Amino acid sequence: MTKPYILITNDDGIHAAGIKHLWGALKDFADLVIVAPNIEKSGSGTGITFSVPLQIRPVAWEDNTQAWSVNGTPADCVKMALSVLLNRKPDLVVSGVNAGSNAGRTIFYSGTVGAIIEATLQGVSGIAFSFYDFEFPPIGSVSGPLASITRHFLAHPLPSHTFLNVTFPERCHEKIEGFRMAQQGQGHWVEDPEKRIHPEGVPYYWLGGRWAHHDENPESDVALLQKGYLTAAPIHIGDLTDQSLFRDQGQVFQSLYSKSFKDSACADMSSSLPPGNS
Repeated sequence: MTKPYILITNDDGIHAAGIKHLWGALKDFADLVIVAPNIEKSGSGTGITFSVPLQIRPVAWEDNTQAWSVNGTPADCVKMALSVLLNRKPDLVVSGVNAGSNAGRTIFYSGTVGAIIEATLQGVSGIAFSFYDFEFPPIGSVSGPLASITRHFLAHPLPSHTFLNVTFPERCHEKIEGFRMAQQGQGHWVEDPEKRIHPEGVPYYWLGGRWAHHDENPESDVALLQKGYLTAAPIHIGDLTDQSLFRDQGQVFQSLYSKSFKDSACADMSSSLPPGNS
């Protein structure tokens, strides 16, 4: 029987403990390949690299697992894997296990999740795994849930344009209350800049952050994590159009501005552009 083919990536870097946790949990039932950033890329979201050339380097891994590092973001890693490195499409992409929670709206900043968004946009199902804690639990305490969730969604594929954001609760190695499919919460980290002074006297800032609390739906991942549940939030990234605005104001907007733009706007704008931009 052919094993499922799974691409592993992360945002903490290819030598991080979390990616080794993930590999260890999946290696017995899947053919694995690893493509991950050469250094930590936390907070990179869905960003990709244009400013420098991407370099791909092989990395020695246990059990002869093929592994490469990329000097780019997690999304870059998925792009390079699917377009350059792999000779066939993976059945699933898994990312993590991240150090720190990616519940709530933190998915917009997370490189762990950014890799899975890239995979989802390219038509490959994906799961992002994160630990609430920054201190990693023993692999034996989490390998079962990692494997079970992955197996389930290999057998029951996610819908098109949907990925799964899975978060282990705080101190999950001691006790997990249960598994819960959850709604995405509202909480997220907001900036809390700390001003410092360089030895040369120039001020600089360490961005930092603090958690922005919200009145959470009791079925949200943020709320359920606080109760000790392992959460799995299905996130849909298909049509992002605000349908109500499109429906309610579309015709009005078009009728008000279409004719004036057609008659004059483009000509007026082009005449006002600086040389070389027309």
